[in-house]
Formats: sequence, C-alpha cells, structure tokens
Amino acid sequence: MDILLLLNFLGPEMLVIVFAILLLFGGRKIPELMRGIGKGIREFNTARNSLEQELKDGMKEENKNTSSSSES
Repeated sequence: MDILLLLNFLGPEMLVIVFAILLLFGGRKIPELMRGIGKGIREFNTARNSLEQELKDGMKEENKNTSSSSES
C-alpha cells in the first residue's frame, strides 16, 4: 500500500515541488541547501548511533551486575 502511494506521488506532484524549490532557492542555492540537509542527516545519525551504543553498553553492565549479584 505504501509503495503504491509513493509511486503515485512521483508523478506531476513531484514535478511541481521540484519547480517550486527551484523558484524559491534558485540554481545557486540548491547545492548549498542539499549540503546543509546532508550534514544535518549525518549529525542526526551520529547522535542516534552513539545513543544506541550507550544504551547497549548500559544494558550489558546491568546484566553483568544482575548476574554477579544473583551468584552471590
């Protein structure tokens, strides 16, 4: 269902959106805009990965503490 919706969106609506972006930002600003978006996505992914790693490390520590205290 989602794929059909995406394929339906890639038609004339996408052309209008691209044309509007070109009008709003101009040809010179679009690469700068895309670089900014890419940088933001990279920073978000880096933050997400570090948070995931911290959570995994915390869970491993908690499991070690739980298994050590249950053995005693």
